Amino acid sequence: MSGRRDFLNQPAPENYVAGLGRGATGFTTRSDLGPAREGPSEDQIKEALAKRAAQLGFGDAIKKDDKNDDNDERYQDPDNEVGLFAGGIYDKDDDEADRIYREIDEKMDRRRKARREAREQAEREEYERQNPKIAHQFADLKRGLEGITEDEWAAIPEVGDLTGKNRRNKQARQQRFYAVPDSVLAAAGSAGELGTTIADDGAATNGSSEASDGTMTNFAKIGEARDKVLQVRLDQASQSGTSTVSGSATSVDPKGYLTSLTSSSLPQSAAQVGDINRARELLESVIKTNPNNAPGWIAAARLEELAGKTVAARNVIARGCEKCPRNEDVWLENIRLNDARNAKIIAANAISKNNRSVRLWVQAMSLETEPRSKKRVIRQALDHIPESEALWKEAVNLEEDPADARLLLAKATELIPLSVDLWLALAHLETPEKAQVVLNKARKHCPTSHEIWIAAARLQEQLADESKVNLLMKRAITMLAKESAMPKRENWIGEAEKCEAEGAIMTCNAIVRETLGWGLDEDDDRKDIWLEDARGSINRGNYQTARAIYAYALRVFATSRTVWLAAIDLERAHGSMEELCQALEKAVNACPRSEEMWMMLAKEKWMAGEVDSARLVLARAFQQNPNSEDLWLAAVKLEAENDQQDHARKLLADARQEAPTDRVWMKSAAFERQLGNLDTALDLVQQALNLFPSAAKLWMMKGQIYEDIGKPLQAREAYGTGVKAVPSSVPLWLLYSRLEEKLGQLPKARSVLDRARLAVPKSAELWCESVRVERRAQNMKQAETLMERALRDVPKPNQGILWSEKIWHLTPRPQRKNKALEGIKEVDSDPALLTAVGRIFWGERRLEKALTWFEKALVRDADLGDTWAWYYKFLLEHGTEEKRAEVISKCVSVEPRHGETWQAVAKDPKNARKGPEELLKLVAAELR
Repeated sequence: MSGRRDFLNQPAPENYVAGLGRGATGFTTRSDLGPAREGPSEDQIKEALAKRAAQLGFGDAIKKDDKNDDNDERYQDPDNEVGLFAGGIYDKDDDEADRIYREIDEKMDRRRKARREAREQAEREEYERQNPKIAHQFADLKRGLEGITEDEWAAIPEVGDLTGKNRRNKQARQQRFYAVPDSVLAAAGSAGELGTTIADDGAATNGSSEASDGTMTNFAKIGEARDKVLQVRLDQASQSGTSTVSGSATSVDPKGYLTSLTSSSLPQSAAQVGDINRARELLESVIKTNPNNAPGWIAAARLEELAGKTVAARNVIARGCEKCPRNEDVWLENIRLNDARNAKIIAANAISKNNRSVRLWVQAMSLETEPRSKKRVIRQALDHIPESEALWKEAVNLEEDPADARLLLAKATELIPLSVDLWLALAHLETPEKAQVVLNKARKHCPTSHEIWIAAARLQEQLADESKVNLLMKRAITMLAKESAMPKRENWIGEAEKCEAEGAIMTCNAIVRETLGWGLDEDDDRKDIWLEDARGSINRGNYQTARAIYAYALRVFATSRTVWLAAIDLERAHGSMEELCQALEKAVNACPRSEEMWMMLAKEKWMAGEVDSARLVLARAFQQNPNSEDLWLAAVKLEAENDQQDHARKLLADARQEAPTDRVWMKSAAFERQLGNLDTALDLVQQALNLFPSAAKLWMMKGQIYEDIGKPLQAREAYGTGVKAVPSSVPLWLLYSRLEEKLGQLPKARSVLDRARLAVPKSAELWCESVRVERRAQNMKQAETLMERALRDVPKPNQGILWSEKIWHLTPRPQRKNKALEGIKEVDSDPALLTAVGRIFWGERRLEKALTWFEKALVRDADLGDTWAWYYKFLLEHGTEEKRAEVISKCVSVEPRHGETWQAVAKDPKNARKGPEELLKLVAAELR
């Protein structure tokens, strides 16, 4: 066994210091036993470093004095590392190792990324929940501001300034205000006078009075002094914008501020003078630094002009012309700043320096007053710049004789053959035969111009040759496509609208016919695109272009019901009766199965007084649609309106055989009821109910007929059976409840409405009727309780009728406006609520506001007849005859069919044959 000790039991080398190689020194921890020992001394460290350097071959380098030398270049250059960091050259293996470590780090980072992000998100949400931002706290309230109208914004009260309110109030109480004595005002009024006189007799003159001490008080002078003081204060206020009397607060008019900056006469306050001087110094520096900078000279001249120093501005711009003689902007500014006589001299000097400047020649021409002088100047300009299109146009505009203008244009097109405007102007002045020659030459020189092709087509339209118009447009599309100069489809529509505006209808139609499908494939939504194009033309007032678009679309989609209806609407709104009938004839031939179009055609024939033609149309419609319910009923209405009762009754009997629907049976019973044949009507209703027991309108009609003949008990039975058969019919429940209330059975009426609300729980009409029953019974507290429940249970979009009822019958008059504002916040655009707001303003005599709110309600829902009636009732008191006629006309065109009072009046058998105008007046008289 060897007596050599193992490594750990061997003694340490001489001067060995543990951890010295990695920069550590001796230290002691609590786990150490015994006293701590001091670290190596400075000499020991140096000796160890020298020994290590000698082993590595850097013996000379360690001898350098490195004290306080922390910026040694060895530690700054990574490619020149020595000492402990000397490891040789950084090779490819090191790169590979770094890459592997980097990939491992990235992989580990990706593995932990989802969990880390989820943890960070949870921590962020927890922090935001515990420390919410102010913006987040009020986010829901800010979103609610979207529905606030301008009137509501205007009604928001101003927030007062409460900062230091008590302190200011205390100071205000401590202040003392005294009226200015008359003697002071008199002295101010007489200031500047050299002397005064006193009457010897002591009598008071006109406008004066005598005091007890004998002095005279001149009230006229006092009034003049007050006027002077007031004038001074007004002047101060006008100079400082909108200010208080003391001038301590000012505000700038934002609308007139920018305009006032361009004014040449500015009040020269100290601040403005300082700004002008500062700007003058800056501009002088710019001019001195770069004297050839034309914008600097122009700016300097305008600054002097702004300061009111016109002479200085002229001198500055004259120096600018000397420094920048080749810049036309400087010369034009110089011409502008001078009067007419000097401007001509300046223009001559400018042209001598810049004889190729079109703008200078045009400006020189505008300085002349006589046409002859203008022509002389412009011809001199053409001698210098014969290729300028603008100069030739100015020369042509100066000519009064078309022959002279034609000669000038002929010369101009020779010199500038690529100018489309000059060719078109020349063709416009020529005769049609010569114009064709001119346009042919123009097409050769400008093969990419579509304007020339359009002009040629319009020329053929003047000659009344429609076939050539279409042929020219086909050739135009071919040639432009060949030259890759085909404009976009939208541009062609614009050209068609331009032709329509100028009366070229044939050319307009030809352009649309040949270009509307350009660039569109069958996969595109061509029908929707063309319908949108037509609507755009209609909105711009170009109806012929829209007709051409519809005609093209119908050639592609010949059986499209949507396109035909759009074309028919165009003719109804902006065409003649003949054009409308022609469009309808084409529509029914293209879509023979469309019942709507057949009835529209029959109605137009009937409205035109051609009853026999309307019957023929319906007969043709029956051949295409033999069992159509709508056609049968349209034929019945036609005969009934023309007092052919027997024929109408026979048609209804045939309809009950050919198209036995509940609607046909109901119309049959309603027809007999209108004629007063109640027994026959009741019999028809009973037969219909045997066939259609779930038709709510038949049960309603049965109960109404019993009410008409004075049998309320049978009516009650009919309604009771009806609500069992059709529990979802709200009108049937309402009729049942109102019958019980009419019979004096108030508890029964409440019970019916309770059952109705169980069957249809979210019906605003049922809740509103429950409130009205209690209100009519003078039970206001119960009505308010029911209203609160209704507003809680009924969905907000359907609460308009409830808010209207609450505002008008459950709210005191002074609080109605606030309650209406609350309702608008909940139900923004319900027409019933908007109408109620209009009525509030009507009651307050704020007529413009009321008018606005009534029109808002009509825009929201024009089919609500009650809104039309309230609007008309308002106009009967505060409107003009023209306005009332306009409302009646619009109502007739809309033909409203809904509304609580409107339907009650319109469904009354006595009003069966009344039109919308008569119904409007009846409903307006019925409203309370």
